Amino acid sequence: MSETGADHSVRVAWVADADAIGAVQARTWRTVYAAGLPAQVLAELDPQALGQSWAAAIRRPPSARHRVLVALERNVVVGFAAVGPSEDPDADPSTDAELAALLVDPEHLGLGHGSRLLAAVADTSRADGFARLTTWVLGGDDALRAFLESAGWAADGAHRELGADDDSTARQVRLHTTLEEQ
Repeated sequence: MSETGADHSVRVAWVADADAIGAVQARTWRTVYAAGLPAQVLAELDPQALGQSWAAAIRRPPSARHRVLVALERNVVVGFAAVGPSEDPDADPSTDAELAALLVDPEHLGLGHGSRLLAAVADTSRADGFARLTTWVLGGDDALRAFLESAGWAADGAHRELGADDDSTARQVRLHTTLEEQ
């Protein structure tokens, strides 16, 4: 993993981090996706339920190549990332990994946590034998898309629409990057 001093670091998540991960996810979604997701979906986010889901994912990942990483400021979880083999129909799960989540608490943006998480995801994925990383970005999440593009990611032409219980949809585009040694 990466470490930049005693105050900021990234490491593999522990089950004890799950509640903090759930809280970061709820706060981030309510802020970042306020305009892109239905208000009811955001209002119903339960940090404790999210934390329980993350605890299960950390305790019993679907495979040894599924990882949850946390960004820490001192000993406080301020962001997280989840990565594992891609399940996209056009992917090769032996060589294609998917960044399923990359979230930094809105109060801690701009401090390098996202960059450290992204670097740790790339290092971990490369060590796990993956050659390519993909991720799905909501069509209106210009900040995440710009962040990833500044790190060398690009759209690959794939897109999808996700439906919600209220019959609304959210459009996503897929971005990718290669994991070649620099």
